[in-house]
Amino acid sequence: MHESQSPQRIAFLGDYLPRLCGIATFTYDLCDAVSTAAPDADCYVGAVNDRAEGYNYSARVRFELQENEVDSYRRAADFLNFNNADVLCVQHEFGIYGGPAGSHILALLKEVRMPVVTTLHTIRQDPDTVQRKVMEELAARSDRLVVMTTKGADLLRDVYDVPSDRVRIIPHGIPDLPFIDSSFYKSEFGLEGRKVLLTFGLIGPDKGIEHVIEALPEIVRQNPDVVYVVLGATHPHLVAREGERYRLSLERLAEERGVKDHIIFLNRFVSLDDLKHFIGSTDIYVTPYLNEAQITSGTLSYVFGAGKPVVSTPYWHAEELLDDGRGVLVPFQNPMAIADAVCELLADTERVEKIRHEAYAIGRQMIWPAVAQQYLEVFRCCQADRTATPRTAFAESTLDSRPRALPPRRLDHLVRMSDGTGIFQHARFNVPNFDEGYCTDDNARAFILCTLLDEAGDQPPSLSLSKLTATYLAFLAAALDSNSGRFRNFMSHERQWLEAAGSEDSHGRALWAVGTGAGRSRDAGHSALSAKLFNRALPAVEAFTSPRAWAFTLLGIHEYLGRNSSSPMIDRIRMKTTEDLVQLWNKSATLDWPWCELSLTYENARLCQALILSGQSIPHPQAADIGLNSLRWLASIQTTQSGCFRPIGSNGFYDRGGRRADFDQQPVEAQAMVSACYEALRATRDQTWSEEAKRAFEWFLGRNDLGIALYDFGSGGCSDGLHADRISDNQGAESTLAFHLALAEMSGAQQPITDPLLTSSGKSIS
Repeated sequence: MHESQSPQRIAFLGDYLPRLCGIATFTYDLCDAVSTAAPDADCYVGAVNDRAEGYNYSARVRFELQENEVDSYRRAADFLNFNNADVLCVQHEFGIYGGPAGSHILALLKEVRMPVVTTLHTIRQDPDTVQRKVMEELAARSDRLVVMTTKGADLLRDVYDVPSDRVRIIPHGIPDLPFIDSSFYKSEFGLEGRKVLLTFGLIGPDKGIEHVIEALPEIVRQNPDVVYVVLGATHPHLVAREGERYRLSLERLAEERGVKDHIIFLNRFVSLDDLKHFIGSTDIYVTPYLNEAQITSGTLSYVFGAGKPVVSTPYWHAEELLDDGRGVLVPFQNPMAIADAVCELLADTERVEKIRHEAYAIGRQMIWPAVAQQYLEVFRCCQADRTATPRTAFAESTLDSRPRALPPRRLDHLVRMSDGTGIFQHARFNVPNFDEGYCTDDNARAFILCTLLDEAGDQPPSLSLSKLTATYLAFLAAALDSNSGRFRNFMSHERQWLEAAGSEDSHGRALWAVGTGAGRSRDAGHSALSAKLFNRALPAVEAFTSPRAWAFTLLGIHEYLGRNSSSPMIDRIRMKTTEDLVQLWNKSATLDWPWCELSLTYENARLCQALILSGQSIPHPQAADIGLNSLRWLASIQTTQSGCFRPIGSNGFYDRGGRRADFDQQPVEAQAMVSACYEALRATRDQTWSEEAKRAFEWFLGRNDLGIALYDFGSGGCSDGLHADRISDNQGAESTLAFHLALAEMSGAQQPITDPLLTSSGKSIS
């Protein structure tokens, strides 16, 4: 043990009561136990919120962060640094932090300056690419990793190459319950004379409770006095997604199996005092989890440490804790084995007493006071290792050391521009212009934006993102003429289509949108409908001649293939459109005009983006090289001597050998440039492209020819363009969506994991 002064300011980070989850309870209990064991220390909590309004926390919570808002993690790091925390104890599980595999937590860990002790509540044996990257970063930025089982330590060593001297095994803490007979508490619940089976914790399909219910008829046949208590609320996230469907299915199953008189459901999150009484009244605890890869179970620890016999499926924690006959393990999803194990225990009181005494004796090492002392020892060791490191948090917090601040997302104007049909094309100032109606182009952009925001968990407070997403997708579905396989584009305010088929470009953009929905949407219905629309509309592209329609289609194909299998038709169209763009380059490009057309018109960077993306994906090295070369040239001619972004103006465009139009500058040009530059960054890892993307994005914010911001920070709208002497007074859909899509790209690029090799879906991991 290191000799060192005990830490005086100990911060704990994780979910926290009254949020209803196991991590919240653990964080609460650990902080309370350490505070009791070290009364002179200032123990406080940073709580992670999964909803905008947060929770009614106790005074022990000093700061809060929003699960899906990466900037709040950096603000939390500032709080910890400037309040001179001596040690930070992080509770980690992939699902409680924002970003892929909870990667947002890395934004905090990269900036805190105190020792970090991370308790791992989940460890994947077969992590995907992002999970592995997050775990490796987490291990690298933690002074010690705490696991609760030997299996956890083995996984860290064998799967993640974490040195054993940086890992500590500390059991899951439990309350100190008395060793008493179960009959002591049964009268409180009217269960005198009954044999009580118990399962408790947040309820969900992974708990396998249906298999215990299937076992009950045989258990009751041999033990008519048995009652099975299922104690716990349905997991709040499950309720939000599908209500009480799982619980209702269990109730129906109990009725069908004729055991409804032998099962009690208590749908509530019980206090610790109440839980002690329920555990005390238990004769056998049953934990029928379905997944082997559960490294720890707080509920199992509680009941085992109280000296109760356990029948469990062999998930990792149960295998280790119940080894050497300290409980009974049964195969997964095997009701008959559960019935046999329960009946054998109920019939063998001598065996039960032996199990109870052994479990209770081991449990004395797991009570919170003992666990708190072990954590304090780890904290002291980490602090001793850091004694030679000076505190330089303030000096290291220069502007250059941190990601550039981005505007907060405000979608007020987007909502104002939308009704039950879709999003209106144009606005008079910031008021929707009904006369101009709707178009598929803008509803496609809006659907892409909402899908990306939902995927990233980036939903502004009080906004029904799912409702907007469904509205825009419904518009796209209505736009597709199922007979011709073509998307119509313009619709009047009276909901009348104004042409039989839209432009090739609008068709390509719609394909891009539904490809994104098929490849990214977290809503199964949205994903299925998007895939159906994509496959019906794709064949029409084979007859197209528009380079931008080809580019939009290639982006849509890439998005679609993020989740769906390819087909001969998709492969053929992707190769053909890529080759068509390459052939255009071969016909048009010269040394002083390295471009695939004779004119630069609108959304020019999309051609580069599509070539880079498809060139990397097919692969087609020539296409990728053309995309990168043409993007370099485009960036060079769109940068002023003062260093600001100046896109090709729409008031004349730019013909080869002619004079370029500097105005009117359009927001879609800046957005396309942001996207293409990040695609180039992912392909090359050349950070120059990151700077080019920032240059283009800052055009929205005032780094432009007039020094005037086009983005309206108050409403979230964006001006329709930059003229030679002013910005446009109007804030239409195209311009507003261009800004917010660019902001989504910028936000994605600032996420803690931005390694291009991890990007499989065409955007930064976010």
